[in-house]
Amino acid sequence: MLADKDRIFTNIYGFHDWGLEGAKKRGCWSGTKGFIDNGRDWMINEIKASGLRGRGGAGFPTGLKWSFMPKVIGERPHYLVVNADESEPGTCKDREILRHEPHLLVEGCLLAGAAMGCHTAVIYVRGEFIREREHLQAAVDQAYEARLIGKNNIHGWDFDIIVHHGAGAYICGEETAMLESIEGKKGQPRMKPPFPANVGLYGAPTTVNNVESIAVAGTIMRRGATWFASLGRPNNAGTKLFCISGHVNKPCVVEEELGIPFRELIDKHAGGVRGGYENLLAVIPGGSSVRMVPADLIIDTPMDFDSLGKLRSGLGTAAVIVMDKSTDLIKAIARLAYFYKHESCGQCTPCREGTGWMWRVMSRMAEGRAEKREIDMLLDVTKQIEGHTICALGDAAAWPIQGLIAHFRPVIEARIDQYAANPDHDGAVRKIAAE
Repeated sequence: MLADKDRIFTNIYGFHDWGLEGAKKRGCWSGTKGFIDNGRDWMINEIKASGLRGRGGAGFPTGLKWSFMPKVIGERPHYLVVNADESEPGTCKDREILRHEPHLLVEGCLLAGAAMGCHTAVIYVRGEFIREREHLQAAVDQAYEARLIGKNNIHGWDFDIIVHHGAGAYICGEETAMLESIEGKKGQPRMKPPFPANVGLYGAPTTVNNVESIAVAGTIMRRGATWFASLGRPNNAGTKLFCISGHVNKPCVVEEELGIPFRELIDKHAGGVRGGYENLLAVIPGGSSVRMVPADLIIDTPMDFDSLGKLRSGLGTAAVIVMDKSTDLIKAIARLAYFYKHESCGQCTPCREGTGWMWRVMSRMAEGRAEKREIDMLLDVTKQIEGHTICALGDAAAWPIQGLIAHFRPVIEARIDQYAANPDHDGAVRKIAAE
C-alpha cells in the first residue's frame, strides 16, 4: 500500500486550494528552473530512468516517447499536445487532476516542453468538462501572471499553453484525430506513418501525452527517478490513479502503487465488494475497452500492465469496473457495443459496419433472441475488426465482446436456451437451431 509521503497528487479530492499559492505550498513549481537548466538530455534520461509508462492506457514508456522528438529544432516548431479528452467509460482520473491539481499539469507541460524543444503546448479538454476547463484556464492564467510561463519567463524557456475545448467526441481521444480536431478539421484518425513525432500538429514534430503522464513529471524530477522507480513492480514502476466504480461499497478515485493486488485495492479503498467476494462475478480492470476478467482469475492479481496483460486483458486507464452476480453481463457488453457503434468515426469499413453489426447481434443475445452458431459468427467478426482499422477504436469495440465469449459463453448459451424454451414470442414460433 502506498505511503502518504509518496503520494504525488496530494489534493486529488479538492480539500485544499487548487490555485497557485496552494500548489506552491504542496511543492509545485519548486526547482523547476534547475531542471530546465540541466538540459534536454538530463530531463529525458530522468523520465526514462524512472520507468514511467504512459498513463493514457497504452503504457508506452514516456521517456522513450519524448526521445523520439527531433534533437535539432529546424524551421518547423515542436509541439506538445496533452490529451485531456477523457472519454473512456469508467475513467475519471484526468478530470480530478484538471479541477484539483491543475498546476501540476501546467508545470509538467513546461518541463516536458523544454525536454522536447517545444515552445507551445495545447491541452485538449473533453467537451463535457466545463468546471475542469475553467480551473485549468485559471491555473494557466495564474502561471502567466506570475511569469512562470510565457515569453521571457523566470525559468528561461519561452513557453505558451493553449487550452483547447473539444466538442465531446470519443474518437478525438485518439492522438491523430485530436490533432485533426485542433486544426479545425473533422476528428478522424490519420494514417500512420508518418507518426506525430515527425509530422504532427500543422505538419510539425509533435508529442501527444496523457494528462497524468505529464502531471507527474515535475514530482519525478524533484524527488528523483530512483524514488519513483522504487515504487510498484519491475517494468511497472511508480504510482497510478485508479478509478474504482460499480458494485463496491465506496466507489472512489485513489492513488496507489502499480502492482497492488486487486483484493487489497478494493478492501483498502473501496470498502470491499458489495455482498462480499463470494458475490463477485467479473471485473473490467482498465476502462471499457479491455476484456473483462472473471472473479477467480483477478481476485489476487497485481494491478499492473504486465500482470493483467497475461490474463489477456489490460490495465488501460486503471478504471476498475466491478460487477457482482446481479449483473446481466450480456446486457452490459451490449451497452458498451452501442457506445462504440455510436462513437465510431466511420472512416474504416470494418469499424463503421462491424460495430453496428456487433451491437445488433449483442442486443439480440441479451434477450436470448439468437442462435448458438451466432456466437462463433460474432467472435469471428470481432477478429475481422481487431487489428484491421486505422486506430484502436476497432480493437476497443471488439475486446469487451471477446472477453464475454471467452469467459462467459455458457451464460450466453443459457440465455438462448431460456428464450427457446418459451416458444411464443410476439405470436410467432421461433426456430432455434439445435446445437
